[in-house]
Amino acid sequence: MATASHQSRKMAGRSVGVPRRGAADTQSRGQLAAGRDLLAREQEYKRLNAELEAKTANLVRQADEAIREQQEVRARPFSTVITSCKEEDGYSTRDLLSSEGMDHTWSETKPKTKNTGPVNKAQNRLYSADKERKTNASVKLKHPRVQTASDVAIPDDFSDFSLAKTISRIEGQLEEDSLPECRDDIFCGVSNDIGTEAQIRFLKAKLHVMQEELDSVVCECSKKEDEIQDLKSKVKNFEEDCVRQQRTITSQQSQIEKYKNLFEEANEKCDGLQQQLSSIERELENKRKLQKQAATSQSATEVRLNRALEEAEKYKEELNKLRQSNKDIANEDHQKIEVLKSENKKLERQRGELMTGFKKQLKLIDILKRQKMHIEAAKMLSFSEEEFMKALEWGSS
Repeated sequence: MATASHQSRKMAGRSVGVPRRGAADTQSRGQLAAGRDLLAREQEYKRLNAELEAKTANLVRQADEAIREQQEVRARPFSTVITSCKEEDGYSTRDLLSSEGMDHTWSETKPKTKNTGPVNKAQNRLYSADKERKTNASVKLKHPRVQTASDVAIPDDFSDFSLAKTISRIEGQLEEDSLPECRDDIFCGVSNDIGTEAQIRFLKAKLHVMQEELDSVVCECSKKEDEIQDLKSKVKNFEEDCVRQQRTITSQQSQIEKYKNLFEEANEKCDGLQQQLSSIERELENKRKLQKQAATSQSATEVRLNRALEEAEKYKEELNKLRQSNKDIANEDHQKIEVLKSENKKLERQRGELMTGFKKQLKLIDILKRQKMHIEAAKMLSFSEEEFMKALEWGSS
């Protein structure tokens, strides 16, 4: 029996030594795999960083192009916009002039007289007043949009421009008969034989078209400004993302360095554990020799242990019996204590009842004493009254 137990322990000791080496190998392999994963992550983060930098550079380039286009639109002279508007609206103005020329052929071909002048002037004044009210309303409505695009390229003399003022100035020149001949590029391609009223209407129509074109240009400029602001916000967001990615990359690099240091420390620990393992194996051999010597004495100690266990079982049984008897005695004592407590409560209740009865009797005794004193006092008072009456009667007699 002793030899079998000794052999089983020896085999167990051999089997214990082998998994320790395997555990150390698996630990070192796991650390190497973790280091490779960290290097792969580092390469992936670098690749993502390069992609983000390329995207940010592309967005910055697009924003620069948009800003450059906006600056070119602002720097474009106002005359080019007006000429383009003229080219687009040439057909409509020619139709307008032709219709007006058909209506006023008689007034243009007939020489001016003293009677027709005031009539035309009155009609011009009425028409100009109505037109001035309309233009003032349109200017008031369109003024906020002009303020929103205050950075648009506008000529220097355009700040004081007003359609109503221009019309009133032309009407004043008509009243004074001092209207200069308009032979500039506005009337190029138009017949010079048209009347002053047709010229005024042509100028009003052209001014109205120019005002609408100006409003559209201002709206487009405001839209471009909004787009530029959106692009700037996007660029700012991409820059913030780039900064965050840089921070994450730096943190990942610091973690990689930390893991490299941990890997080196783990390798050093592994070498130290290998040395400890060799020393432990030598100690194990010495302990096996000691175990062989202790196996002979263990058989005798096992016999003694079995006897001691039998005696301990006997003592346990006796102890259980004593505990059971003590429990029974304790239960009986507890029951007796409960009975005594109930009797004590009854006695306390009776004592309280007796005390209340005694107090009531004392109160009755006090009441009776007071009644007795009242009766005696009443008797004394009645006796004194009788003596007083007798004295009065004796005195009267």
